[in-house]
Amino acid sequence: MDTRQAVVNRIVELCKERKITPNALSYRAAVPQSTIKSILNDESLNPGIVTIKKLCDGLEISLSDFFNTDVFCNLEQELT
Repeated sequence: MDTRQAVVNRIVELCKERKITPNALSYRAAVPQSTIKSILNDESLNPGIVTIKKLCDGLEISLSDFFNTDVFCNLEQELT
C-alpha cells in the first residue's frame, strides 16, 4: 500500500467510525466536496498536509491521531 492509499483508507475509516459521509466531513472541515472527492477517488496525487489538518479538525482529532496507526507506522518510503 502506498501513502496516498493509506490516507484514503484512513479518511474512509474515520468517517465510518463517526457515521458521517464524506459530504458531511466536507462541511465540518470547511474543505470543498470536490477536494475530498478528488482525494478519495485517487485523483489527487498528493493530498496536502494543510488539507489533511483541516479534515482532522472536522473529525475532531489531531494530526498525530490521524497518522498514529499501524499502517502509517509500517509504510516504507516510496522511491520515485
